[in-house]
Amino acid sequence: MTLAPTRELVAEAVARGGAVAGFNVITLEHAEAIAEGATRARSGAILQLSENAIRFHGGDPRPLLAGCRSVAESATVLLALHLDHIEDPALVDLAIANARAWGLGSIMVDASRLDDLANVRATADAARRARGAGLWVEAELGEIGGKDGAHAPGVRTDPDDAAAFVAATGVDGLAVAVGSSHAMRERTAGVDLALVARLAAAVPVPLVLHGSSGVDDATIRAAVAAGIRKVNVGTALNIAATAAVRAELAAHPDAVDPRPSLRASREAMADTVAHFTRLLAR
Repeated sequence: MTLAPTRELVAEAVARGGAVAGFNVITLEHAEAIAEGATRARSGAILQLSENAIRFHGGDPRPLLAGCRSVAESATVLLALHLDHIEDPALVDLAIANARAWGLGSIMVDASRLDDLANVRATADAARRARGAGLWVEAELGEIGGKDGAHAPGVRTDPDDAAAFVAATGVDGLAVAVGSSHAMRERTAGVDLALVARLAAAVPVPLVLHGSSGVDDATIRAAVAAGIRKVNVGTALNIAATAAVRAELAAHPDAVDPRPSLRASREAMADTVAHFTRLLAR
């Protein structure tokens, strides 16, 4: 199956009042697991490669993106490729210049560490050029939280500020701070559902929930009902993957072949992907 444009997957989610899942990729096993899990759920999904993952692979996104593209094109469900939380302007430029060659469907231009005016200027410029290259563009007007330099846990996106930011930048999707946080290991984050609804009413583009690994199933469903249209999942895959590796190695302490551990890891991630993907179907 050919690559799906992110724009189409998000538009389909908007039309049905649901959400599309974006899963972060670190290794080829992640990509294979996402394809397998989405296939089990009979639903499309987005494979996301973050700047952190790119840095882990030596700063060059091309090898892992090529693997993701091959996996996506071999799948029987629609899968899109997305670059997530791209802060480095040089990497933004590289992605825009090679969007079609790499099969990219979207990019998150993350200038949220800049002051408000600089964020708007940088995001607007990148969004204009990225959309010219056919990319769906996501951004945020303030850090969601949960990693280095994060805002305090109580930070929330203001609807008026959000509407002004979207109007000034021309982005296609907006990541909002509504209570979730990146890299949570427990699913205990509270989401301000009333704020989600207010943001959905104020902002004319789809809303994105980051840090969804820390949000329980019922709250994710409620957030989607309130207006979230893209749900990002990363840490939950890694929790499943590493637990499976630990169990496999504990059962076979003398093992030297990494394939059984990686197979168990991939299977556990596929189960997690299938769960989240089914959760978002409406």
